[in-house]
Amino acid sequence: MRTGSRTDVRWFNVYEDPEQWDRQGEAAGILTRWVTDHLMRPHPDLGRPGPVCPFVRSSVGRQLFWAGLVEGGDELPIERMSLVIEDAFELYRALRQANPADARGLTLVTAFPGLTRYDLIDAVHQSRKTEVVSQGMMLGQFYPGCAVPGLWDRDFHPLDAPLPMLVLRAMMSTDFPFLAARSDWLYAYFTQLAPDLPRNLRRSIAERMRVSEAEAGEITALRAHSADEHAR
Repeated sequence: MRTGSRTDVRWFNVYEDPEQWDRQGEAAGILTRWVTDHLMRPHPDLGRPGPVCPFVRSSVGRQLFWAGLVEGGDELPIERMSLVIEDAFELYRALRQANPADARGLTLVTAFPGLTRYDLIDAVHQSRKTEVVSQGMMLGQFYPGCAVPGLWDRDFHPLDAPLPMLVLRAMMSTDFPFLAARSDWLYAYFTQLAPDLPRNLRRSIAERMRVSEAEAGEITALRAHSADEHAR
């Protein structure tokens, strides 16, 4: 268990000690059931074979799946939510540095049970995404009814979750569509995936591949990989 230095929120290595995690309350069980029964299994509407999230299945199997619960519900001010994510990001970086060999398999979930103002999740996600992406990582927003389309089927919504949450993980090769709206995000993507390219070339490619704001929401259409290519 690790505690945030700014907010005292606690994050747990969920599958290293499942009983300790379950003692954190009803939301803890909701999260692990969603992971087991949804993310780690195939879905008929996903648009490809395999589990909904192969990354999470690997993270769980290697005991690299951390999670924390933030109390307060709709009484939470956005300033505190932002501080919580600062703590989460600090912890995520520390865990990566402590075990570099495990860095690419690490997942850190920060859930906000009782929060129904999902616009706050989107707002915190938007405000912190650039910082996270610049360091070769991703910050995902999940909540009930999240309408972000899937990579393989635009009618499948992979970020629709039973709890509102923000999730940190390593940047993967399949993340291009989520980064195509800004050249600085694309530059970070190419730096992570093609670090041997000269910096100026990375910048030039990023600028040329940036899409318009109108196109940026077409996640499925922007998918760059094929069915037989796995995230790396």
